Formats: sequence, structure tokens, C-alpha cells
Amino acid sequence: MLIADCCFPRAIDHSLPPVLLFYNARVEALDRLEHERRDQRLAIRVSLAFGVVMMVGKLAAYLLTGSAAIFSDAAESVVHVVAVSFAAFSLWLSSRPANHKFPYGYERITFFSAGFEGAMIVLAAIAIIYAAIHKWLAGLRLEHLGMGTLFVLAAAAINAGLGWYLVRTGRRTHSLILEADGKHVLTDSWTSFGVVGGLCLVLVTGWKPFDPLCAIAVALNIVWSGGHLIWRSATGLLDYSDPETGRRLRQRLDELCAEFGVQYHGVRFRTTGNRLLVEVHLLFPHGTPVGEAHRIATQVEERLPEGLGVPAEVITHLESLEDHASVHHAEHYTGRPL
Repeated sequence: MLIADCCFPRAIDHSLPPVLLFYNARVEALDRLEHERRDQRLAIRVSLAFGVVMMVGKLAAYLLTGSAAIFSDAAESVVHVVAVSFAAFSLWLSSRPANHKFPYGYERITFFSAGFEGAMIVLAAIAIIYAAIHKWLAGLRLEHLGMGTLFVLAAAAINAGLGWYLVRTGRRTHSLILEADGKHVLTDSWTSFGVVGGLCLVLVTGWKPFDPLCAIAVALNIVWSGGHLIWRSATGLLDYSDPETGRRLRQRLDELCAEFGVQYHGVRFRTTGNRLLVEVHLLFPHGTPVGEAHRIATQVEERLPEGLGVPAEVITHLESLEDHASVHHAEHYTGRPL
């Protein structure tokens, strides 16, 4: 069994000597990894700082107006600050190297982070619905709605820009933590725009029940967003096989195995949230020398990540083509990506 180093998709000049080729690729991968981690740390700090500012501003707007809709938005911001704090810890932990206790590293904490954020969102939605109904039954008292609406509108615009930045950075640096946080921020911005719409209806019509009704509508939208994050966390922890990734993986394997004149099967892959772990069985003619098979397998390991779009670590298992079935005494997985 051979293990390739974690490497990023890149264009490789295969005319270089193998030793120099490997060294250059290794240095390039490490430099890019460090650069992406710096971008991730900066993005999560920006998210946390803006989250605290938004939370304080929305709580001030709620105290100013007494609006249930603004309370729903402020509650979402409180949840966001708690979730981002956990995400910042998860981002730090996921960057720690593997050791004898955790030989695959800590990267899968990203799925726990996304699930935790989703669970917090759902809890916030339940609290919002309860508070809106309670305020409605107790009697609605609204003040200074114009000023409060401007507060929320400004927060919505800022969060829209922040969410776009976080999602873009998360996808570029292959960080599920940042992408999940960015989607949460974007949900928060749409929540704020919805609140602004509800408050405008109150200002125009004078019918106060628009306020709690808007809060309940916002909460239902938040439930959908939180549920999506929980589902994504669950599929990651259960090693869900993404069809698009599988398609790219099979296309790349078909190209490489055709080039080297070997066959393959037993392909399995899973994501850690930051990189792809791939296992593949290579089938060689029975008379192939071990050294030659090793050389070809190493080439497959080093070149397979090219074109996958994510960092990847490849593990190969060498088998004989002619007597493969007779050597194995029990059935084992021999599938390929769909």
C-alpha cells in the first residue's frame, strides 16, 4: 500500500526529473496550504468581529422599538456569534497535524462545526416563534420603528457583503467551516431584509400584527437553513459519496490507467471537509516486476489529484490481473465511481 502526500491540483511539467518534480510540487503545495490557512484565519476573525457589532446593534434596535421582528433578528445574531466562536476553534483544531492518537488529523471537526451551527440556528428559530407569539398575546407595543428599521437595513447590507466574502473564501480555500459560516451570515442578511419588509408594512398600514407574523416567517426560514447545515454535517460524517466528485475521479482514473496500461477497481473516497481521501486498487499483469508496478502506482498517486478541484491524498493497492479472483477468499468491494 502506497500513500501519496496531500497535494493540490496544479499544472505539472512532467519533463522534469522525478526527484525535482516531486520537490517542486511539495514546496508549492506547502506554500499554497499556508497561504490558504492565513486567509481562513483572517476570514473567521472578520466574521467574529462583525458578528459582535451586528449583535450589539440589533439588540439596541430591539430595546429601542420593542419589535418582535427585530428581536428575531437579534436572536439570530446572538446565535451567530456563538456559532462563529465554535467555528474559530474548529478551524484552529482542523489545521493541527496528524499524530499517533489521531493519524488522520483533526479535519473532520469541520462537520461537527457545521452541525453545531445548524442546531443553534434551529434552537434560535424555536425561541423566536415562542417570543413572537408571547408578545402578540401580551399586547403589541411598538416605538421608534423608523429608526429601528434603518438599523436593521444597515445590518442586512453589511451581512450580505460579509456572507459573500466568507462563502467565496471558504470555497477557494476548501473550508467547509467558512462556507457554512458564510451561508449562515447570508441567511442572517435575508432575515434582516425580511424584518425590514415587515416593519415597513407596519409603518404603512399601522397594523401591528404584521410584526409578530414577520418574526414567525423569519423563524421558519431560519429552520430551513439550520436543517440544511445539519444534513450536510450528517452526510459528511457518514462519508456520503458526492456524484460530481466521483465523476471527476473516474474520468481522471480512466485517463491515467489508459496511459499506463493498467486497470483499476475498488475506488472509495471521502472528504474530511478540507481534502479528499481516495483509495484505489490497481490491476497489473501477473509478470510485472514489483519495482515497475511501484513506479506506476506512485505516478498515479501523484497525478490523480490534478483536475479534481480539491486537495487530495491517494492510497493505492497493487493486485494481479489474471489471478485476482482466486487470491481473494472472500468478496471485497470492487466498485467504481458512478
